[in-house]
Amino acid sequence: MEDTLMTVKQYETARLEYDAYRTDLEELSLGPRDASTLCRLDAAQANFQAHRAKYEKLRADVAVKLKFLEENKVKVMHKQLLLFHNAVSAYFAGNQQQLEQTLKQFNIKLKSPGADKPSWLEEQ
Repeated sequence: MEDTLMTVKQYETARLEYDAYRTDLEELSLGPRDASTLCRLDAAQANFQAHRAKYEKLRADVAVKLKFLEENKVKVMHKQLLLFHNAVSAYFAGNQQQLEQTLKQFNIKLKSPGADKPSWLEEQ
């Protein structure tokens, strides 16, 4: 997760740099063509191409990392739904032991039906 956030920040920085060099190149392209301008135009073109490549690489990296996060989210949701299904099945089947095992995987403690109501401190 932290790696993805760092990559997104790098992508945002690369996008800003790419836009800046693209704007510089467009301004130089619209101006008069003399010897000094052609030299600056070539340098601007090289900077533009380098930052464009960096921007496109980071854009692809962000897309891949977001896809991995989405796949992980689906896996987690699938596991949680399966645990929920098992808990509901055990509850309605009256299988206390299986219900307790499933709830342990959820990190939930099962309370006995006759247990006292917890104090207001325990509820918080």
